[in-house]
Amino acid sequence: MNTEVTAPRPYNAVPGRIVHDADAHVMETPNWLRDHADAAIQDRIAPLRYPGGNELRQTGDPAEQQRDLEAAFDRLAQRHRSDDYQADEAEQIMLRKNFAATGSFLPEDRGRALDLLGFSSQLVFNTFHNRRLHDWEHSGDIELAYGAARAHNRAMLEFCAVDRRLLSTCYVPLADFELAKAMAGEVIDGGAAAILIASGCPAGHSPTHVGLDPVWAQAQEAGLPIVFHVGGTGDLIDPNYFKNGLPVPPDFHGGEENFRSVDYIGIPHPPMQTLATMIFDGVLERFPRLKFGVIEQGAIWVPSWTRQMESALEAFGRHEERLRALSLRPTEYVRRQVRATPYPTEDVGWIIEQAGPEVCMFSSDYPHVEGGRRPIERFEASLGDASDEVRGLFYRDNFLDLMGSAGAALQR
Repeated sequence: MNTEVTAPRPYNAVPGRIVHDADAHVMETPNWLRDHADAAIQDRIAPLRYPGGNELRQTGDPAEQQRDLEAAFDRLAQRHRSDDYQADEAEQIMLRKNFAATGSFLPEDRGRALDLLGFSSQLVFNTFHNRRLHDWEHSGDIELAYGAARAHNRAMLEFCAVDRRLLSTCYVPLADFELAKAMAGEVIDGGAAAILIASGCPAGHSPTHVGLDPVWAQAQEAGLPIVFHVGGTGDLIDPNYFKNGLPVPPDFHGGEENFRSVDYIGIPHPPMQTLATMIFDGVLERFPRLKFGVIEQGAIWVPSWTRQMESALEAFGRHEERLRALSLRPTEYVRRQVRATPYPTEDVGWIIEQAGPEVCMFSSDYPHVEGGRRPIERFEASLGDASDEVRGLFYRDNFLDLMGSAGAALQR
């Protein structure tokens, strides 16, 4: 009798295809941030409450869970650890979402999730804290802004420490020049794989201010990218756009607190403005080995954005000294130093044709609903007859290039 156990077939089942995931998430439990904060600010960090209940829909009745979240998560952790729950993980790996997904909040399970996904690595972001970190950074309360960022970074490093394939993103507020410089050094020494900053402008100064050059210098020297992620701004659009006398349409989850079609249009505007300013003010010129990742903010805008910057260079190049000082054209800086993750609903083949093969990277958004159940299939459909070389850049090489020292370590 043959008793050999066959390993489950991973989601990425194409022989020889190496896939690196440029956007994945931890699902933070209620006291995730508070538990990692210094005592001086712990009481100032409110627990998460998940008011819409959307992230709890696959794990039971949201209202019942919200009555006692601590007990609900204890029960959920026990369920994740049960033989019954793990018995069909391979079949469910792209179907279970949010807190129901394998490795979503239990770090010891995340390596198993990577095996079932068939991904060689994941760049890991928080789920619920980008807006909080942005708002604290803009509050004027420097102690809270940097203290909360430090708590976030401890929690991220701890979660990702269980498996070398998990690459942590650590947040550095740019509100204070000296504290930003110190925190950049702190997260680099702590083992961060990427430095996360808000997509929009800091309070009181430009992200291109020369006082922030020590942050970029440390990241370049260490081989760490600077990354932006959706959620790292205030409101994407004026909320009055939704005051139209009609019901507010539901979002992906069936609630009202995430993105819908109208605010979806505003997602790329903050990184477009921030990166254009960095190019025009010479940050990419001064730090030619520093890479920037635009994550979960789409990429369909990249071709028109690069052309708009080219037009700005033509219009203002003779009159602005900063533009005359640039050694490359905007498109060349983008191809050299900027990488972005298209949404599965975008035509990645067209983006690559228009913007070049160096820019786009694969991402799954695991374990979020927005990533869908079949991201590879959707990307494959839009890649069409693209060459194996182009596919290799999209699934593997552009990510490794972005990740610098962490990417090199993955190949050892």
